[in-house]
Amino acid sequence: MRVEILGQERRRRWGDEKKLDIVKSVGLDGATATEIAHRHDMTRQQIYAWRHELKKKGLLPSTADTVFVPVDTSAMHGAPVVREEVARVPAMIELRLNHGRSLRFDSRVDAAVLTRLIRAVEAA
Repeated sequence: MRVEILGQERRRRWGDEKKLDIVKSVGLDGATATEIAHRHDMTRQQIYAWRHELKKKGLLPSTADTVFVPVDTSAMHGAPVVREEVARVPAMIELRLNHGRSLRFDSRVDAAVLTRLIRAVEAA
C-alpha cells in the first residue's frame, strides 16, 4: 500500500497565554470567532474548545462575556404596580393516532380520561 501526503502537515503548540489572548479577542470591535480563526489559520471550533478548556482551568471566568448594566430603580418607587391578567383560553389539541385516526380535544381534558379515550379509539 502506498500513501502520499500532499500538503505540509504541521502541529502547532499554543501556550495558555496565547490561547487566552485569542479567545478574548472574539467580540472585540465586533470580531467573530470565524474572523479570529481565519486570522490565526485555525478553525472556530478550536477557539470554542480552548474557551471550554480555559474555563475548566480557571484561567477564563465563566462570566467573561457577561455585561452588567446599572439600573436606576429610584424612579420606580411610588409608581403603581400594574399586573395584567392573561385570559386562559383553553387550547385545542389534535392528536394523530395510528391508521389515520385523529382526536381533537380541549387542553383541560383530564389525563386519565384522555388515556382511556385513546385506548378505546386504538382498539376500534
